[in-house]
Amino acid sequence: MKLHLGCGPRYIPGWVHMDARPAPHVDIVGPVERLPLADASVSFIYASHILEHFDRHHYKAVLAEWYRVLASQGVLRLAVPDFAACAAIYYERGLEDGLSGLVGLIVGGQRNGYDYHKMIFDEDYLRDDLLEIGFGEVRRWDWRATEHAAVDDYSQSYLPHLHKDDGRLMSLNLEAVKA
Repeated sequence: MKLHLGCGPRYIPGWVHMDARPAPHVDIVGPVERLPLADASVSFIYASHILEHFDRHHYKAVLAEWYRVLASQGVLRLAVPDFAACAAIYYERGLEDGLSGLVGLIVGGQRNGYDYHKMIFDEDYLRDDLLEIGFGEVRRWDWRATEHAAVDDYSQSYLPHLHKDDGRLMSLNLEAVKA
């Protein structure tokens, strides 16, 4: 089973979709931090810009829960706002893009009760956490080389907005393989 967690309005054909909010394409409505699935029952998890919605005291438990349901050699594909990229843009230009740029990446869109960011990540920090949980391999992934590349989600976040050819990728995209 391929599981798309926190899918929101995005649909990937052939995947099982789970979100806290109901929608016609959502197969499982519920909290992504408590999966109603058996141990080692999932081959692939995709979670784009959802991990940062858990606070610094709970996000590791969420990662451990996702690890629990992954089969051996299963893949967790994560995308989170890249705090290092945010800091670099801020250092260079400040908050010139305001709510459409850095502020949204750091604190969330705040359009509903689920849309608040509570944690920040950079590559080394998140890689270390994934290895600590038990993943055996962690690597970057390129959204262009995925079966869901046509699904425009936050793994494709660039500043300036929508400048995918000449902008800076603001999403930290890491895959972890369960040992």
